[in-house]
Parts: sequence; structure tokens; C-alpha cells
Amino acid sequence: METSGTTLPVSGAAPEALNEAPSEVYFADFNFSEVEVTLEAMMKHGVHFGHQKSRRNPKMKPFVFTTRKSVDIIDLQRSSEKLAEALEFLRGIRSSGKSILFVGTKKQSQKLVKSLANRFQMPFVADRWLGGTFTNFKIIKNRTRYLLDSEDQMMRGDFKKYTKFEQVKKAEEIEKLEQKLGGIKHMTELPGAMFVTDVISDALAVREAQQVGVPIVAIADTNVDPSQIDYPIPANDDAVSSIRFILSVVGKMLAETPVIAAQPMVQPTVKPMHKA
Repeated sequence: METSGTTLPVSGAAPEALNEAPSEVYFADFNFSEVEVTLEAMMKHGVHFGHQKSRRNPKMKPFVFTTRKSVDIIDLQRSSEKLAEALEFLRGIRSSGKSILFVGTKKQSQKLVKSLANRFQMPFVADRWLGGTFTNFKIIKNRTRYLLDSEDQMMRGDFKKYTKFEQVKKAEEIEKLEQKLGGIKHMTELPGAMFVTDVISDALAVREAQQVGVPIVAIADTNVDPSQIDYPIPANDDAVSSIRFILSVVGKMLAETPVIAAQPMVQPTVKPMHKA
């Protein structure tokens, strides 16, 4: 993978510049046409930095290019190949009109996940994965419907009939529900796929997706078991710069892929039979 004249940086962690704090609206006005998916760009953003060799999951060995100063260096050629496979799959989900649920509850990815999902009106979980989000989706959907109804009532001023104390309690309830369910309140059915930025941090989300059959696309660092992911992307899942780059590539695909709305089925007209 290493090209002539190119030297892989060696470090136990990504440089400070790679961990600059992201903005909650980072992708709001982002120009995805400028995103370049090259090995050089991946290296620049620290995608190749893995964990200490002692923390490596044996199943990630095929994706490790080398080890420098006890730190695994991810093979960016393999990362590029697996990223292309993941994008092709997600492109199909996008064009079909199905949603992609973005999950990233780790501090480094929370704001980025929310920003990208909002840009493309996709559902997201950035605070905490609620147990049963998939496996008890019917109950979750009832709660999100209650949240939407409550927000509508507040907008219409229906709560003015209550006392000041009751209005405050209602507002607090809506705020708490928004924090927990706001990212999925418009998700009326299970998504076509789930994108996860950290498989270990969001292990519960991964398990539930497996149980209900939702395909998983995820960033897979060297300490991850890639066999539990349908479309693993070998990459650094700790550095903000790496996460931001991978998400920007996914965003580029979303921006360039037209949604082909399903055509409604037209029932044939049956003429009534007339009696002779």
C-alpha cells in the first residue's frame, strides 16, 4: 500500500490537529464535491492509525499493514476497498428511499453524526442507545409519536390551559424525550441500514441490529471484531479527523445519489358486470 516516496507517520496516537473539536453544524453547508477519496487523503486525516498491537483483535490481522513502535498501522489499500464496498451498499439503500440510521454516541463523533444526519434528513442516535430501539421498536415508535404530538400541542399553544407549574413540567418532559428520542422521532419503520462510528462503544446497537436483521456498516479499528459487521471499514475510530473524513465520504455518496421513489401500485379498473 505504501507508495514510493511516501512514509507512514509513526505515533501511538493521532496528532493533536486530527482531534480538533467538531462543530455541531459541521456538515450543514459542507461542499461534498471537494471530498477526495484517495490514499493520501486518508493518510492525511489519520485513518491509518490503529491501536497498540497488544489490543489487536486477531480477525483484524488481514487489515494491518505493519506495526510501528508497537502501534498497528492499518492497510489503507484494504480500507479503500472495504470503503468502496460499503458505499456501494449504502448507495443502494439511499436510492431505494430507505433511511440510514447513523449511530455515534462517543464524544468524538456525537456532533458529527448529528450534523451529517440532519443534513440529509436521516435518523441518528448520538446521546445514548436506548435498549429496545430495534427489538421493541413498536414501543419506541409509540414514544416518538407521543413526543411529536406533544411538540405539536406546544406549538399550537394547547398547554396554556394548564397552570404555570404544569406547563413547566410538560416542557421538561418534552426536553427529556427530545434528548433521548429526538434523532429517531421521524423514523416510522426500521432503517434500511445502520452506520456505526464505534462498534465497541455502541455494542448494544450492533447486537439489536443483528437480532432484527438490519445491515450494519461500521468503522472498524484494529481492536474490533469485523466478523460481526456486514460492511466493515478498517479505520481509526478515535481521532475526530478520521471519523470526519469517513463521514464526509459517506455524505458525498448521499449527496450524489438520487432517491428513486417507489412508484405506487395502480390497481386495474374492474368494470361492473351488467345484467343482461
